[in-house]
Amino acid sequence: MEVLRPQLIKIEGRIYRKNFIQEQTYQHEDEDEDFYGEPMECSEELSDSCVVEQTERGFQCSVAVPSLLFKYIIGKKGETRKKIEMETRTSINIPKPGMEGEIVIMGQHRGGVISAKTRIDVLVESFRRKQPFTHFLSFSLNQPNVQEGFLKFQENVLEKCSMDHGISNCLFQNPAKLHLTIGTLVLLNDQEIQWACELLQQCKEDFINKIAGGKPLLAEMLGIEYMNDDPSMMDVLYAKVHMKDGSDRLQLIADQLVERFVLSGLMMKEWDRVKLHATVMNTLFRKDPTAENRNVVPAGKSGPRERESFDGRNILKFFENFSFGDLCLNSVHISQRFSTDSSGYYASSGSSLYPILCI
Repeated sequence: MEVLRPQLIKIEGRIYRKNFIQEQTYQHEDEDEDFYGEPMECSEELSDSCVVEQTERGFQCSVAVPSLLFKYIIGKKGETRKKIEMETRTSINIPKPGMEGEIVIMGQHRGGVISAKTRIDVLVESFRRKQPFTHFLSFSLNQPNVQEGFLKFQENVLEKCSMDHGISNCLFQNPAKLHLTIGTLVLLNDQEIQWACELLQQCKEDFINKIAGGKPLLAEMLGIEYMNDDPSMMDVLYAKVHMKDGSDRLQLIADQLVERFVLSGLMMKEWDRVKLHATVMNTLFRKDPTAENRNVVPAGKSGPRERESFDGRNILKFFENFSFGDLCLNSVHISQRFSTDSSGYYASSGSSLYPILCI
């Protein structure tokens, strides 16, 4: 099936296929896989983001790649780089380990340089997908009245449902970190963080201000739902987030942000629409209160089940339409994983305020 239906990767508006290669295990070596993507159609055109320069010795092109991904371009014992160089008749210069910098491709023929650049792009895109996300776009929902409502919800659930299977105090979200995740990001160096901040600013100018009307969005956390199919075996319970006026403006902003960041290559699209929700209970919190955003399993792989589900039927019965409180949403954050700021929320690498942009 890997041959008949290969994985497709979109880079800079063009579609590439990922060729399947049987993986081998090497003792005492990092098991980095090698693969080579081939364009589905031949072309010697590059996007405006990359320029091939003519030099006295031929042609050259620089490619911005985070140093964390250099090893995938080099490959085991340098085999990946050697193969690309041999097949494209180019020379690929990569900065030394631990150093940031651009990869420089040089060759006698322009087409060879472009071909090598394309292969490196495919490698980078594929292995970027395997990295754990480092940041996420979010709306902060930890406003004082909502935190108070959440703590009341927690108190009431423990009072009425503590005897139900699996329910305990450790399942509840930290009220200071209540949030609505728009999408996850893999930002591997300072340049990519800055790029994401600039992109968020551009989104504000292009569509956020227009949709929001230059004013904060008035929303509410109202009602609860669960993620899986069986309410007697819940893993995640979440609160729904709605616009107070019944409009879809919050949904439009979230969806267009995802679209823009996906096109930039900084985000992977997982769903057709952003689910406007805030996690309030999660069985991952049993072992680690910060574990919510660590629950990421690579596509095509399934990890061992380490959760103990809880019976949420009575929670739904008693609190289906529970109101956590009203919200005044005036900023989108680039939130950093495993971090905390002075308010108890995630540290922010950048924020887009509707009336004022602050990075």
